Amino acid sequence: ALLHPGTVFEAPRDVLDHPALTLSEKRAILASWASDASAIASCPSMRAPAGLKKPVSIDEILDALRALDGGPRTPPGGKPYRLR
Repeated sequence: ALLHPGTVFEAPRDVLDHPALTLSEKRAILASWASDASAIASCPSMRAPAGLKKPVSIDEILDALRALDGGPRTPPGGKPYRLR
C-alpha cells in the first residue's frame, strides 16, 4: 500500500479512514499522491498515481493532509485571489 497506494485506495479519504495505518504512513501515502510525480501532464491540478482508477484533485489530497494535522479547513487570510 505504501509503494502503490492507488492499487489499495480510491480516494484520500480512504487513506484517512484506514484503521491499520499509522499517522506517519497516512502522511507518507498522501504526500506521495500530492507529489508532482503523480501529476497528469495535461492537467497539473489532478493526480493519478499508478493503479488509481480515477484521478484525484490536489485540493482533495491537501484537505486530507490538513485533516491529519487538525488544521483549519480554510487558510488564514481567506481564499487566495487567484482561486476566487
